[in-house]
Amino acid sequence: MEQIRLINLEDEKPTVKQAMDRLELELRLAKKQGVCVLKIIHGFGSTGNGGKIRVALRKALPEYQKRGKLCFFVPGERLTIFEEETRRLLQLCPDFRKDHDIDRHNNGITVVVLRDRKG
Repeated sequence: MEQIRLINLEDEKPTVKQAMDRLELELRLAKKQGVCVLKIIHGFGSTGNGGKIRVALRKALPEYQKRGKLCFFVPGERLTIFEEETRRLLQLCPDFRKDHDIDRHNNGITVVVLRDRKG
């Protein structure tokens, strides 16, 4: 079973609505297929102030969490072993330790955990 899935919401330069629609679809599909972690590439925006997709995604994720669509998420800039949520991620999905973005403070990604237990 696939543990980690990479989703690039920047592919083909979608509108914010298109990217968010794709996110909804990918969340449902991954959860149905038993995927534990989604690593989402959303970009940071060419101006350095944060892209529109990143802003929309980061605004939507807490609501998705409240509604049970995901367990928790880790913004790329907090993807470090010094953050409790990253340590929790690594405990639930040890394979993620191999990811090259750990400790790189990458504002262009967000990691979403769909399950809080193995199985």
